[in-house]
Amino acid sequence: MKLRMDMQQGGKAGDLEYAHAKLTDYQVMNLTLRQKAACMLIGGIVLFGLGLIFFHNFLLALLLAMGGAGIPRYWSVYLLRRRRESLSLHFKQALYSLSSSLAAGRSVENGFREAIEDLRLLYPDGDSDVIREFSIIGTRLEYGQPIEEALMDFSRRAAMEDIGNFADVFTICKRSGGDLVEIVRRTSSIISEKLEISQEISVMIAQKRFEAKAMLVAPVLFLLFMQLTSPDYMAPLHSGLGLVISGAALLLFAGCSWLMLKIIDIRI
Repeated sequence: MKLRMDMQQGGKAGDLEYAHAKLTDYQVMNLTLRQKAACMLIGGIVLFGLGLIFFHNFLLALLLAMGGAGIPRYWSVYLLRRRRESLSLHFKQALYSLSSSLAAGRSVENGFREAIEDLRLLYPDGDSDVIREFSIIGTRLEYGQPIEEALMDFSRRAAMEDIGNFADVFTICKRSGGDLVEIVRRTSSIISEKLEISQEISVMIAQKRFEAKAMLVAPVLFLLFMQLTSPDYMAPLHSGLGLVISGAALLLFAGCSWLMLKIIDIRI
């Protein structure tokens, strides 16, 4: 009997260790081969089009299109940022539910399970990182792992200030017997205030972002218009020293685009 219990405990520990190795790291975003191929193809086509517009030379445009190999890295950074923003928003909503459950007298463990059900009502398809993470925490509780360790592991993988602070304060409060209801309520309030400020800033600069995108597209459209309507006038830029001038103009355009996008990229 004892041997059977030891084997069961060993099996649970092995399953938990295997699950731990498969948990999501929210500091990186790994694209699938299909996503990488799509990014490289779309990026290559766009860069090839820019090369034709600026140089009017097939070989130079093809050379520029090879830069599409670096597009997946920037796309993964964009997707990672979107995922982390979504994680922060959903975590705030989960804390609202957790706070209500604790205030109603439920235990911490049951509060996390109740939060999962509430989040599934908001996201019926279940496509939420917080739902998965809270489910993992619930599974770890069933294996007998302390909730503090599960939260600390989640905060380590998320690498977000709000989640990390909540996990630290929750752990200290759980061990010292503090007011968990007030801590969860206060944390959700702070995260909500930060998100509201971020949304207000996004609304304020939405018009500027549109203007920036329009300013980025305008030179390309103007250059294309000139080449279609006055090809003889633009011909000197497609040979000899004109190619050098076109290359310098393209580099200047890329630098200005990068600087403009960095200016309107405001984070909290």
